[in-house]
Amino acid sequence: MTGSAGAMARRWLAALVAPLFLLVLAGCSDAPGETGGREQANPLLYEIASADGATRGWMLGTIHALSDRTEWRTPAIERAIGDAGVLVVEIRGLGEESHVARAFAALATSPGLPPLAERVPPELAAPLATILARGGLSPDRFAGTETWAAAITLARVDATGDPANGVDRALLADFAGRPVRELEGAEAQLAIFDGLPETDQRAMLAAVVRDAERARKDPGRLQRAWLAGDTTAIEASTREGFLAEPALREALLTGRNRRWANALVPLLESGPRPLVAVGSAHLVGPEGLAALIEARGYRVRRLGAPRP
Repeated sequence: MTGSAGAMARRWLAALVAPLFLLVLAGCSDAPGETGGREQANPLLYEIASADGATRGWMLGTIHALSDRTEWRTPAIERAIGDAGVLVVEIRGLGEESHVARAFAALATSPGLPPLAERVPPELAAPLATILARGGLSPDRFAGTETWAAAITLARVDATGDPANGVDRALLADFAGRPVRELEGAEAQLAIFDGLPETDQRAMLAAVVRDAERARKDPGRLQRAWLAGDTTAIEASTREGFLAEPALREALLTGRNRRWANALVPLLESGPRPLVAVGSAHLVGPEGLAALIEARGYRVRRLGAPRP
């Protein structure tokens, strides 16, 4: 593997630990003026309170890759970081790329797979070839790569944000020396993709190929929505691309939200006042964590007024 190819592989592996990687795919841009300054930042932050109004924790919507100069911390976020007793993230070992690489290799490779071009509808063969060429990737690279893993790899071709600047990683650094819990872990997250039926994996690959050109036209669209805390745009993004497929939406988003809500309620009751930091797409809409936690009898309110 050449140095440039190795660097690209490391970036892909770093991005693999973004559980719902939709916001990484379409939402990252290094273009000047896309990220704005502190006065423009208003990421989703919710306070969770008991029926009597006592604060029991917070939920912060994260994004898994950002440019170096993105300023996303607000006074409310800083207060939540300081006041929380435990950080809850999707994956705790975000810096363990070698571990993720081994897990990925164990799950992502199978013998006897058809060529990648045969795993997309015929009309997508040419767009697929264009993405491969743009990423400097040979079709032979995917001879033994399972379809879900190929979809993730191709989705990274046009992503420009750096996972090293992801909000999750910054929060883990903030909580060094303090308790941190994870909702899934890297291996469990990769196993979700690996457990998809082949028909669903191919639907995911086809959606990535179809959406690639639109994402290239406005690569900062979802990052702007994330930075502004635009719940309407973020919720709409959870119904686009491969998440428009009901089976994929259930496996990758809504089913996980329900499991996470079940895991969070005992933590909210036990008193450490958690800061729950998960991808913003998991927080919004009628099936998002904010609604699910509220349905359990908690008061959930947005901190920071939504931008008009």
